[in-house]
Amino acid sequence: MRSRHLAIVGDVVYPAVALAIGLLCWWAVAALGNVPSFVLPSPTAVGSQLLENSALYAENAIRTLEKVVYGGSVGVLAGFVLAVLVAYLPWFRTAVYPSLVAVRVLPKLAIAPLLLIYLGTGTTTAVVFIALITFFPLVLNTAAGLDRASSAHHELLRSVDAGFLERVWFVDLPYALPDVFAGLKQSVTLAVVGAVVAEWVIADDGLGFLVLIGSENVRPDVMLAALVVLLLEGIALYGGIVLAQRGVQQWLGFGSTGRR
Repeated sequence: MRSRHLAIVGDVVYPAVALAIGLLCWWAVAALGNVPSFVLPSPTAVGSQLLENSALYAENAIRTLEKVVYGGSVGVLAGFVLAVLVAYLPWFRTAVYPSLVAVRVLPKLAIAPLLLIYLGTGTTTAVVFIALITFFPLVLNTAAGLDRASSAHHELLRSVDAGFLERVWFVDLPYALPDVFAGLKQSVTLAVVGAVVAEWVIADDGLGFLVLIGSENVRPDVMLAALVVLLLEGIALYGGIVLAQRGVQQWLGFGSTGRR
């Protein structure tokens, strides 16, 4: 118990110390490195920008979060449904899976101009773009996870006349959980990246749009302040997935590896 407590404290203290050292180095370079403030503003300048314009950053953070949540939800739901079809319909897997792998390597940024032509600018187009980005990690990870259980486990269930749902709940799901949540973690990270790209190309609000405006007006303090808020938002979303994974595993009685 003591070692576990020390490990938890270390998980908090070490990142905090590393962050403090990074901020100190940033301040030292900005203050003592003869770097103009319009090139590298100090942490205090960025903090002042956030405090003085807190309503602006809060409003745009909400706009970015809305895109991430809507687009991510659509992409995750579609990816999970398709992953189930791929895992349990062999003919569907043969027909679709190679195409999914091929499309996975296609740079999603190349799709943005097409969406701009077909759907125009605005939140809807950004949501579609984010959904496309978050779709692939989840479908590939979930399909692989649902196929991870050994045939011996399936044979054991068939020997006691267990049905399809029992097989999924007691065997396939425990083995697939780590892969499902690994896909979710990738998806939520890509959703934040996708939101920023969408706000550069096909949207007119959000934190990514603030970064673009700051760049056009040579305001690195605006850009860095928006990036700080974006970083906090991304960490919060990722942390939510981690907490959800722990909660689901405890609720279902699974260990950290996803197995009972």
